Amino acid sequence: MSRNTADHKYGTLKKYFGYDGFRPGQEELIDALLAGRDVLGIMPTGAGKSICYQLPALLLPGITVVISPLISLMKDQVRALNEAGVHAAYINSSLSENQIRRAMEYACAGRYKIIYVAPERLLTPLFLDFAHRASISMVTVDEAHCISQWGQDFRPSYLNIVDFVEQLQVRPVVGAFTATATTQVRDDILCVLNLQDPKVMVTGFDRENLYFEVRTGNKDQNLRDCLREHEGESGIIYCATRKNVGTVCTSLLMDDIPATRYHAGLSPEERQANQDAFIFDERPVMVATNAFGMGIDKSNVRFVIHYNMPQSMENYYQEAGRAGRDGERADCILLYSPQDVRIGQFLLEEKELREDMTYEEAQAVRERDAQRLKQMTFYATTHDCLRGYILNYFGEKAPRRCENCSNCLQEFVEEDVTDICIDIIRCIKELKRGYGAGTVAGILHGSRVSKLLDWGLDQLESYGCQAEVSEPRLKEIIQELIAQGYLTTTPDKYALLGLTSQAETIPPRMIMKFSKPKEKVPAKTKKKRKSQSSELDSASWQLFERLRALRLKIAGEQRVPPYIVFTDKTLTDMCIKKPATREEMLEVSGVGEAKYRKYGERFLEELWKK
Repeated sequence: MSRNTADHKYGTLKKYFGYDGFRPGQEELIDALLAGRDVLGIMPTGAGKSICYQLPALLLPGITVVISPLISLMKDQVRALNEAGVHAAYINSSLSENQIRRAMEYACAGRYKIIYVAPERLLTPLFLDFAHRASISMVTVDEAHCISQWGQDFRPSYLNIVDFVEQLQVRPVVGAFTATATTQVRDDILCVLNLQDPKVMVTGFDRENLYFEVRTGNKDQNLRDCLREHEGESGIIYCATRKNVGTVCTSLLMDDIPATRYHAGLSPEERQANQDAFIFDERPVMVATNAFGMGIDKSNVRFVIHYNMPQSMENYYQEAGRAGRDGERADCILLYSPQDVRIGQFLLEEKELREDMTYEEAQAVRERDAQRLKQMTFYATTHDCLRGYILNYFGEKAPRRCENCSNCLQEFVEEDVTDICIDIIRCIKELKRGYGAGTVAGILHGSRVSKLLDWGLDQLESYGCQAEVSEPRLKEIIQELIAQGYLTTTPDKYALLGLTSQAETIPPRMIMKFSKPKEKVPAKTKKKRKSQSSELDSASWQLFERLRALRLKIAGEQRVPPYIVFTDKTLTDMCIKKPATREEMLEVSGVGEAKYRKYGERFLEELWKK
């Protein structure tokens, strides 16, 4: 790349986006696209994927078509680009045919550099006519995992992309981007999209600013504890069912917590109104099903709480990743109970599969979903590093301890459970048919519940052989044996236990970790974790709050979300650098020329107000 091109690249980054340099992986992907090479970028949420295609779009001669799955995602991206001084538009079902025609005419005339479009629109006669008349330099596939049948959000409409690119007279460069993709999904994207000599960049799945925690016990009490720790902050609470969304949201409103709700059962008008209330910080706490969030680019989400366990690690990490997009500290907390597994199994049983699937394909999908639920359950019950578990799941090596998850910060005691493990395996061998973990634990403990006695299970040799061990502890050990591959479970809702070949080779010593009982801490002594930059002293913190108030006022005047004006990270940088002139303000991270023209003077005034 020539020096002039490099200067132009950095100048464009500074002018429109307000940044002096690139984050890891961004520059390599941008350079590949500018050189005419296809790319696949797998970068965690908040790592700056959008700049990887938005900046080349400004430097390439023609139009960039960005294929995006959700209307809200397009609107958010286009609004942010226009605020930054980049002319962009979207084409989707929220526009009339006349508005769509006008947008495409403006694009052909060079008024727009970036056009966002839903995949369903690609093969319509109107859009194909536009595509043949326009000069398209790049096609970008956002949320590229949607093209894979093995991804967590497969959308058949994404298969239109391949036909669309093939119909263009001159093949543009193609970029594909996603945050969560296993090796299988990654290979699927490369194959289905037919990327040519692609530059593949996996920057890593780790989000160092996110704290991960699993809490067990009373969900409602745990939820209130979490919200007390994040008082006045914005966050999302995910529930597995619409009923839970309604119950939790009503409960929070009764406690005067400014919450709202979102699920597919609400009218489009109510969903939009509630989403806007959340984005504009009028109702900073959103209670929702997983129908919410894919198109939300809200940067100041300080916590994501899962009231119920999701059905897969892919879903969990994507949803949890909506916290802390500004790079500041944020918490991802899962409230787990064994009932969540049964809810997950029920939802998978009710899941509608595509009608054109063969019986074998449907069975493969069912088995895959059951395995994913099992992996998610292991995450919820493991005593090892939670971050390490996530990274290993996505094929990335991780240190043994991250020191920023509840397991790494929790005290554990190690116990020799060899005899218990041997008795568990002996009990399963002795049973004539499969039983669940609760029944096996009851047999070993010597439970007198009627069903065990009615079935004659008190006559087994293993009955009561571990009477001194509690049933919850026995079930905990059984779950760990499943996670380590000694036991298996059937994929149905009954999860009947079985033995693997590994069960024949139990090591001489089986050591497992168990949580050390926590000492009761009076509520008033619990400290709220700071989510903002620790670099701010008390005076700077007061300044930060003043700047936040100004931002909220401007956002109300402009009817844009506060984070579109400036992110919390940008306000923090202002408090640290305290710019006094235009030139100094432009050195603040996230302040580009367009935003300075709109807002810079008012923030300079506030910074130096007596």
